[in-house]
Amino acid sequence: MLKVGVLGVGHLGKFHLNNWKEIKDVELVGFFDPSDVAAQEVTEKYQLPRFLDAERLMDAVDAVDIVAPTTFHFDLCKLAIRKGKHVFVEKPLANTMEEARELVKLVKESNIKFQVGHVERFNPAYLAVQHLELHPMFIEVHRLAQFNPRGTEVSVILDLMIHDIDIILSLVRSEVKMISASGVAVMTDTPDIANVRIEFNNGCVANLTSSRISMKKMRKIRLFQKDAYIGIDFLNKKSEVIKLKTPQDVDAFSFDLDTLHGKKTIAVINPQVPEINAIKKELESFRDSIRNNTSTKVSEVDGYRAMDVAHQILQKIKNNSIVS
Repeated sequence: MLKVGVLGVGHLGKFHLNNWKEIKDVELVGFFDPSDVAAQEVTEKYQLPRFLDAERLMDAVDAVDIVAPTTFHFDLCKLAIRKGKHVFVEKPLANTMEEARELVKLVKESNIKFQVGHVERFNPAYLAVQHLELHPMFIEVHRLAQFNPRGTEVSVILDLMIHDIDIILSLVRSEVKMISASGVAVMTDTPDIANVRIEFNNGCVANLTSSRISMKKMRKIRLFQKDAYIGIDFLNKKSEVIKLKTPQDVDAFSFDLDTLHGKKTIAVINPQVPEINAIKKELESFRDSIRNNTSTKVSEVDGYRAMDVAHQILQKIKNNSIVS
């Protein structure tokens, strides 16, 4: 039985608590949160012990789930690693690149499992296309959200766009060549809307737009590659594949298209999207990596790479604002 403690029981922390309670072979030992209001609500609703000291909670468990504000990630992760505890920490990995580098170093020197909470990796719409050969050469991303004060202590890059940065870096097997970015702070002191172009050494180009001041919600990624178009709707949990038809595509809707090279048969496929809870799936994945002594699906290095690109984007935006 894996003993787990949750550090931070705010909005997202409560979702984690709900899911941990449903995961097999896990004992939820207790939680730590400095807020008396949040703590009282959790204690009453979940009948779960509150620890007044983070270190004492760590001493009582095998693994910690850190869902505290980003500014606390480094200190809590560092303490847990030094105590030999397995760590799940919400994205972004840390508050600064210096902190992120230190955490990568500490994990490498330890004998623990470490996973970063990039939950879109476990989105059922994304999982539905994992069986395909994905080699995108052009990527278009839109992640739009209505304004919500929660999470605005960081820029839209670290709040929203970092989800898509992580997905893209996991898909494109090449190093980043160049980044162009533009962003505007509208409602807060940091960029609330941004447009980014990432060019990779293999020729792939990714265009990303993220906004937290939109009138509508959207979380879509479109992948274009030599043989196919793949659309993934993270919000509505739908996927679509359009490609040249093969004999295996017997159940696909198809139509003929006249081209300069003759008639082509196009197949439109809507992969079956599994009915899963993405947060529960990622926490189960973390549990399994501990039980089976396997690598985590989203490692500290993955978290570092996403942060690195995000901070390069922020620097580009900052440089542009200085020039203007």
